[in-house]
Amino acid sequence: MADDAGRNPLAPVLDAARGAGWTTATLSLAGVKDKAAFMERCARGLGLPDWFGHNWDALADCLTDLSWAPAARGRLLVVSGWQEYARAAPGEWRIAQEVFSSAVEHWRDAETGLEVVLALGPAAGPAVGPAATERAES
Repeated sequence: MADDAGRNPLAPVLDAARGAGWTTATLSLAGVKDKAAFMERCARGLGLPDWFGHNWDALADCLTDLSWAPAARGRLLVVSGWQEYARAAPGEWRIAQEVFSSAVEHWRDAETGLEVVLALGPAAGPAVGPAATERAES
């Protein structure tokens, strides 16, 4: 996957997580400027279930009750391109960070963990779509 590493600086991190049996997902927020676009990007990019209500509580529920997702040893979510959203809607972005942080904390002592990483560089990979989610092979 040297080619992936050349195009996507996150590829080595994602590969390492998958090698450990974790499910990985990348969520690009490039172009997102408001809550509606953020929720839609989460729904499509993370493949959230149909019952996802496109609000903060529903996002929190999806991230703390992963019964809708395939089983995994752990989960790594890499969020890129978030800076534009943080500038356009700082209050909403703070709430998003709280939701991510609470979900990580929820899974902290569980056998199956969840980690969320905010990439500091420019958005990597496609902006949306379930193809951005990669599942580890068992």
